[in-house]
Amino acid sequence: MKFFSILSLILIIILSSCSTVRVASDYDKQADFNTYKSFAFYKPGIDKAEISDLDKKRILRAIEADMTSKGFAKSANPDILVSIFTKTQKNVNIYQNNYGWGYGWGWNPWFWGSGYNTVSTTTEGTLYIDLIDASKKELVWQGMGSAALTKDVNKKQEKMNQIVAAILEKYPPQEH
Repeated sequence: MKFFSILSLILIIILSSCSTVRVASDYDKQADFNTYKSFAFYKPGIDKAEISDLDKKRILRAIEADMTSKGFAKSANPDILVSIFTKTQKNVNIYQNNYGWGYGWGWNPWFWGSGYNTVSTTTEGTLYIDLIDASKKELVWQGMGSAALTKDVNKKQEKMNQIVAAILEKYPPQEH
């Protein structure tokens, strides 16, 4: 029975390490996204983001690389202003491993299961990327992505790149 408990614990760890980014976006249907060719970061909005300056730099590097790959030029006189804000949430997961048969005859709830519980916590972060029409000062597009965050410093930039790429994959919006 211990083999199955260990196997299920390994499976849980593997599944929880396979992180996916859940994304959504919204946009102004009146905006002409073909006219936006340049961007700059909107410092007042970015300064309000409640994350470390190191994580802000990671996010901004990822956004700049993605926007540049989409053909945007960084400019002092931009068409689009890019702002971000973040939210974090701790998730507590309890896995009950109640394997085994009790002692004695018949079924008795006091003797069923000789298992144990596994408790894990993860921090989920949500990143919002706002694109603001620079001339009108109006929000024209917003993308949001949520994913489990990593504590491994060596993997933080990679994780930010993954989250930003998943969000900006929704830009420009595809009319249906």
